[in-house]
Order: sequence, then C-alpha cells, then structure tokens
Amino acid sequence: MTVPPPALPPFEPLLLAFDLDGTLLADGGVHMPPDTAAALGRLRALGVKFAIVTGRDTPPAPVRQQMQPDVIATNNGGRVEVGGTLHRSATFDVADLRAVLAHELKDARTVLFTRDHLYVDLPAGRDPEPWMVARSYRPIEEAPEEGILKVGFYHPEVAGHAGKLRTSHPHLVLTGGQEPYPYFLTVTPTGADKAAALALAAEALGIALERTVAFGDSDNDEVMLEVAGFAVQVGTLPLLEPHADAQLPSHLELGAYLAALADRLERA
Repeated sequence: MTVPPPALPPFEPLLLAFDLDGTLLADGGVHMPPDTAAALGRLRALGVKFAIVTGRDTPPAPVRQQMQPDVIATNNGGRVEVGGTLHRSATFDVADLRAVLAHELKDARTVLFTRDHLYVDLPAGRDPEPWMVARSYRPIEEAPEEGILKVGFYHPEVAGHAGKLRTSHPHLVLTGGQEPYPYFLTVTPTGADKAAALALAAEALGIALERTVAFGDSDNDEVMLEVAGFAVQVGTLPLLEPHADAQLPSHLELGAYLAALADRLERA
C-alpha cells in the first residue's frame, strides 16, 4: 500500500517557523541535514521568511549562518529578535522567581538563564556538563533576582513541582514534566511561549498568521502549532496530533518536505 506524501499548506506561505531540537536538528545537534539546508536556500530565494522558535537560549552558530533567519525567538519565545533588533525580553518578577525556586526536588539540577550568563545548581558530586563549561557557568548563589529569562529543572519528580506551580501560579509558562521530557521542566514568565513569539514575529514582518507554517515536535510547540496557519508535526508525540495538518516521521524527512514545498512555489 502506497503511503501518500504529507500534505503541503493549501496557500503560499510567507513565514516558516521552526523549533530546533527534534525538528530542524537532531536533539542537541548543531548542524542541519544537508538536504534541509539546501531546501531552505531555495525557499529563501523565493522570498519566504524564516523564524527559529526554540526553547534554547541561543541557536547554534552554524544554523544561524546557513538559515539566515529573519526572526530568532529563544527561551520558549520569551526573547524575540527580528532582523537583529530586540522586540521582547520577558523576565520573571522577583516574587514569581522565588516561587519557582521554592521546590522540594532533592538534588535537582537547576539552571537559571539571563541574557548573558547561566547559573547552575548541581547535585553533590555531579560534574557540570560540557555545554555548561563552554558557557562559563556560574554558581546559582551568584544569580541575580532580576533579569532571569528561564529556569530549568532536571529531576525524576519534576511533574510534581509543575503541578504545584500550575495551581499556585497559572500565569507562568511550564513545559516538560511529561513526554517526551518527563525528567526536565522549563519555566518561563507570563507570555513567554511559542505562540506569542510566532504572533509577534508575523506582526513585525507584516505577515498574517494565516500565511505562516509552524514545525514542531514537542509539548512546548503545541501552542505554536495551534495558532499557525498550517501546522507540521515532526515525530509522533500524541499530544501534538490534534493540532497537526501534516506529520513527518522525524527531522530527517524535513528536507524532502521543504524541497517539495519549494518545487510547488517554483511552479506557481
């Protein structure tokens, strides 16, 4: 039985928004597959705009160089740059930050992110990971109470802390603590989500949301897929299926999908 190819958007897209890990790249990767990079080059030549919308606090330099994104939204959408100009930087107020850090996760690995630094609390006897060392991390005791963009927890029981925060601080944005990241929880301030980032990006570029296409694979992409004009799920996470207009098995199929889109636009 022949499986039909994934559906292409039924309109000429003007803005493509991509999650990074598991969508544009392998998890933790720094390079796009060559066919993905080639297809993006074709689409850019056709006038299509690109946005990176990621939970990372900075996208890899090779991706920025190859993709030349018009918009970079980091920290799950809390910090948004359009054409290199900062449009939004959502940070915690002191009371919310204190509530987020008042957890009962014994020996949790905790990371606080500011624009220029990260502050880390490591369990006793645990060595820092290479990416922390490369970023010249600082001890969490030195972290300021203002200017924090994102807090990350790594612990087997993060779902319990997430449940408490959703009850006590429903205005905060929580992702993780469930599949595909049951041991990892990210907390960002009010409005720091990927849907808001996509809406801001489209507005700044003068593009209607109805002419956008979003690509994502994880729970933090759910809201972005919901608001985009067309949603492409990468991977098979059940949570995203109700929001997807098309589905790709993995990031390795993204290049062929984008090439098919470029083919159609070139024929138009």
